[in-house]
Amino acid sequence: MAPRFPFSAVVGHEDLRLSLLLNAVHPAIGGVLVRGEKGTAKSTIVRALAALLPDLDVAPGCRFGCDPANPDAECPDGPHSGADSDRRPSRLVELPVGATEDRLVGSLDLEKALTEGVRAYQPGLLAAAHRGVLYVDEVNLLHDHLVDLLLDAAAMGRAHVEREGVSVSHAASFLLVGTMNPEEGELRPQLLDRFGLTVQVLASRDVATRTEVIRRRLAYEADPAGFAADWAEADAELAARIVKARAELPSAVLPDTELRRIAAICAAFEVDGMRADLVVARTATAHCVWRGGNTVTEEDVEAAVRLALPHRRRRDPFDEPGMDEQQLQDAMQQAAAELDEPDPDDDPDGGETPPESEAPQQQPQQGEGQAPKDQAPAAPSPAFKARLLQVPGVGEGAPGRRSRARANSGRTVRSSTVDGHGLHLVGTVTAAAPHQRARGRDGAGLRLKGEDLRLAVREGKEGNLVLFAVDASGSMAARQRMSAVSGAVLSLLRDAYQRRDKVGVVTFRGTDAQVALPPTSSVDAAVARLRQLRTGGRTPLADGLLKAHKVLTVERLRDPRRRPLLVVVTDGRATSARPGHDPVQDSLKAAALLAADGVATVVVDCEHGPVRLGLADKLASALGGACLRLEQLSAEQMAGVVRATRAA
Repeated sequence: MAPRFPFSAVVGHEDLRLSLLLNAVHPAIGGVLVRGEKGTAKSTIVRALAALLPDLDVAPGCRFGCDPANPDAECPDGPHSGADSDRRPSRLVELPVGATEDRLVGSLDLEKALTEGVRAYQPGLLAAAHRGVLYVDEVNLLHDHLVDLLLDAAAMGRAHVEREGVSVSHAASFLLVGTMNPEEGELRPQLLDRFGLTVQVLASRDVATRTEVIRRRLAYEADPAGFAADWAEADAELAARIVKARAELPSAVLPDTELRRIAAICAAFEVDGMRADLVVARTATAHCVWRGGNTVTEEDVEAAVRLALPHRRRRDPFDEPGMDEQQLQDAMQQAAAELDEPDPDDDPDGGETPPESEAPQQQPQQGEGQAPKDQAPAAPSPAFKARLLQVPGVGEGAPGRRSRARANSGRTVRSSTVDGHGLHLVGTVTAAAPHQRARGRDGAGLRLKGEDLRLAVREGKEGNLVLFAVDASGSMAARQRMSAVSGAVLSLLRDAYQRRDKVGVVTFRGTDAQVALPPTSSVDAAVARLRQLRTGGRTPLADGLLKAHKVLTVERLRDPRRRPLLVVVTDGRATSARPGHDPVQDSLKAAALLAADGVATVVVDCEHGPVRLGLADKLASALGGACLRLEQLSAEQMAGVVRATRAA
């Protein structure tokens, strides 16, 4: 096996290198999330970290890597005396995106448990990663049920396996490192917050830097062993520096002044909870000993803030990640000013806000009044919590949070001899019980045969493909109406983000329809395209529906298990068609084509005013779907759950 690319040989990426090294010094920081475009050596540098980590003392024969000096009292391989120890390298364990739950947490042999009363446990990846690094490439694509298990293990430092009343628990303390390409979708907020630090990685535009990257990569590919040997000394120096910094970490001093600075900066950024403050404090301490100091300074705090806060300042799923340099400097200056005033309550003018005349004035929106023929995008109205729109029936798509689906995990609904996941204990025992006397049972333990086995059929939730077909014609172009429509679609997109859907956007206006965004897991991209949407022109409704049909047909071939939900946002007017064709009849024929394919559809009626033509209702009827008025999308305003269903 060829040696890995050396850590020291990676060109550039100073922030990423620093964040990984600080976590190696102080694992309690909580790991690193690496965001960046493809081909930027994200995975290469993370995998190279393993060679720098110090060796571990482990209890002899322990599959869970228990520390002999502090063994896990509940270790399945225990108890450990602590008198002897083995030494092995630290591990970097990779969690594949498509891993099963049993591969992650381990599996129990229920047949032995039932027949022999023995808890036979096969450890999973969490056990292998204990006291090491757990690396997840494309962490944003990880299935929700695996994310939940990771969150539990990261929060408690333990892994639990529960199978039909039989349980095993073991220590699982690990450094979590994830890499992701934001173009493929964002990360769940709960998991995002579990990463101590985050780094944005971009390919350098400097010619000299890019040249050196090519030179080193080609040299490595030509002679991996020789290249690694050339950089072995540099890696060894880094490894020794990590060991030294770890030894000095307990004696590092974090003055109260810097604690107050950290608290002031986190308050200025309005981060949620206290985890950010703690991570910044740990990171600043690690940075202090890494640079050779023994007392944390403002320099250490600023370096920690740059790494620990960018992913925690997002107030909305669609806010741009990252940190504005001016905002950081303002926060640092504000914190310094507060430190110069030890008791703000003594200042009668403290905290006084500037007079209204000095406050920044909101600029009026341009373009008020009559909408031009081709109108610039309208500012969306405030977003709201959207009602649940579902695809009818039971699917088998990727795990998510929208529609019902057969799943590997979830609520057990019945037993089966044909399909299912995991043992259905009651069904198996019920099937075996009548045959115990005939099989000669005369003591404890069931006598089981293959035909007794019953599998658990579970039902959970799946993510869907939510395709938006948005009418951007002149009839929708009134600024107030388009603002409300944009706000409603943004709310539905936020709902799709939270439910782990794929999304796509088709727009139609003028003489044709456009695929504004092909189906993708990046809801952020859909939001960006929507905010650039211009309006005006006639309404080619039939073209919009046909374009949506084409997109769904292609996507069905690419991902046949992911069921679609089409959301048509329109007032129902059809005013543009091919020469010699009736636009209304064409739109009804296109709707019938979608209905014949069984596409679950919701029409969002954007018509307003005292006189309503009811055109959206007729369109929904032709599509075999539900019709909701714009205001009915809000969960707060309408009780119950809306299900997108077709006519029987």
